[in-house]
Amino acid sequence: MTFNTFFTDLFNRIGPVYGAGPTAFKRLLERLGNPQERYSIIHVAGTNGKGSVCYATAQVLHSAGYRTGLFISPHLHSPTERIQINGRCISKKTLMKLCQQVLAAEEEKLNFFEILTAVAFLYFAEQKAVYVVLETGLGGRKDPTNICRPVVCVITSIGLDHCAVLGNSLAQIAREKAGIIKRKVPVFCSVLPVQAALEIRQAAQRKQAPLSVVRVGQPFRLKDICWQKGQLRLQKQKQFWKWNVLGEKQIQNACLIYQVSRFLGIPESAIKKGFAQVQVPCRFEMIKIGKKRVILDGAHNPQAVEKLLAFWQKSPFQQSAALVCGFMKDKDYQRMLAQLVPHFQTVYVTELNHPRAVAAAQLKQLCPARTSVYAFSSSTQAIKAALSTHTNILVTGSFYVVANLQRALQKHVSHARAARKD
Repeated sequence: MTFNTFFTDLFNRIGPVYGAGPTAFKRLLERLGNPQERYSIIHVAGTNGKGSVCYATAQVLHSAGYRTGLFISPHLHSPTERIQINGRCISKKTLMKLCQQVLAAEEEKLNFFEILTAVAFLYFAEQKAVYVVLETGLGGRKDPTNICRPVVCVITSIGLDHCAVLGNSLAQIAREKAGIIKRKVPVFCSVLPVQAALEIRQAAQRKQAPLSVVRVGQPFRLKDICWQKGQLRLQKQKQFWKWNVLGEKQIQNACLIYQVSRFLGIPESAIKKGFAQVQVPCRFEMIKIGKKRVILDGAHNPQAVEKLLAFWQKSPFQQSAALVCGFMKDKDYQRMLAQLVPHFQTVYVTELNHPRAVAAAQLKQLCPARTSVYAFSSSTQAIKAALSTHTNILVTGSFYVVANLQRALQKHVSHARAARKD
């Protein structure tokens, strides 16, 4: 069986038929030898910002000399991206082998995410990780990752997303995210909306978990932005630090990771090195094609779009720029489109060959009549059309659309470089 066929079979394990649930999943891990108990875990939940915080925290720990595991979702190009050690993805062969080991211990019908979580736990134990940065999949309370006993919990943000599963209010969603808080385990979180903050505070009090709310300025403030290099320059007293990811929320993320790292005893030199080296794909990622520039940012809910637009309006790329976007049906795509479209003269809406994708024609109908809107069934056709007439292009919406174009553009750049060498 090929890897793609194998993984497709796993990915189809979704829906009400599948899912062991927390109690049965715990029993599964016991049968596997409780691999999640063999390393120190940093458990991260939140509506937005989880990916950036997880990537950067893992980079800081690696820079400090620790063998560090990273578990993230979703993947952009290959499922192997979800499970990493020191920045290197698990091999397809090892992923298949460990999946088979998990399935051999299966008593209940595990779902896709439960299998991958168990595989990650096994792999990190096998690789003798010292630290593991563990991102929740959905919510927190019932998430398979929540079976762990972390050394620290992190909550990045609370917003309205996955409402059908997590609830329709900030308080309900915060309650689900707060489910990762463990008795007497320190919790670090960003400044949250009042309703959400109250839920987090009450959960921490019930669990006797020390809570630290990290604000911008603790210890970093923004000094300036180097748009060409894709870096923020942060100021800490009289020092200047490089943060190698652009974005409105990244200053808050940097402060949060700094405080977590210091709690773990990581020296400032390692934190500074990690900040300067971290790479977070498809978060205001810039790809240059000749004199043209494409900015890729997977903003897949209204809160993420709001932050993206706030940062976009500060950039030198916004003048006469085009927008390329596509969305999934289970997201609030009408609101996101309404947020984005007024900031662009020309919009290219697209879709993917995916059952959850919104049709490009439907997106076009939602745009105001005064806007120049072009619909494409292929994202590569959409970006080709945009590049033919625009210097600056923002690609956003679903990570599926953004990842697909990232791969296509990187391939184009590689071919162009090879042609120049010839």
